[in-house]
Amino acid sequence: MANQAKGTCVSVEYLVLGMLENNVYLISDGESTMVVDPSCKADAILEALGGRKVDAIVLTHRHFDHVGAARALREKTGALVIASAIDAPVISGDEELPRDDRPFETCPVDRTVKDGDKVQVGGMTWKVIATPGHTKGGICLYLDAEGTANPAAAPVLVSGDTLFCGTVGRTDFIGGSMDDMRRSLKRLAQLPDDTVVLPGHNALTTIGAERNRVFKLYA
Repeated sequence: MANQAKGTCVSVEYLVLGMLENNVYLISDGESTMVVDPSCKADAILEALGGRKVDAIVLTHRHFDHVGAARALREKTGALVIASAIDAPVISGDEELPRDDRPFETCPVDRTVKDGDKVQVGGMTWKVIATPGHTKGGICLYLDAEGTANPAAAPVLVSGDTLFCGTVGRTDFIGGSMDDMRRSLKRLAQLPDDTVVLPGHNALTTIGAERNRVFKLYA
């Protein structure tokens, strides 16, 4: 049974899956649907979708617990897989897995993106924000409520393992950098306070809530 986020400008459901309790997001504008960071259990994700067509699979970064079911889900749905141009070669298996990463079933990446690109899924126009720090190619995606069917509701940020409720992603893996993480957080701090943050793990939060916790701490 999927959990439902409240107050967002589009429908946001999420499952908590896998050994690291990843948040796997099912985001829809009522016509089109995207899955974010399918950790594992492709069949459980499909069951939660309830027959809805998957238009895109978005991967915020290359770690096993965010991409583990991407290949199976792509094969079962035919959905487009989207990831950053930096992390994509590891996800696809074209580059060797860093020695401190856990292995996973590699997945073709159909579209690579970079900072400032737009990802269009149905009526949703997501802005790609490059947020290195956890991995070199980590990305967040921001959806402004303007232009959605619910412009008075809250905008949405998919934050992967960059920003969590009360903390940030680890920077001690290969490709991680605390200096990069600080710069990335400064960019996210520019978003509106009411933005609902969808992190890769733990509770959902808002930019406003983290302004007096994470952003102040890592300024």
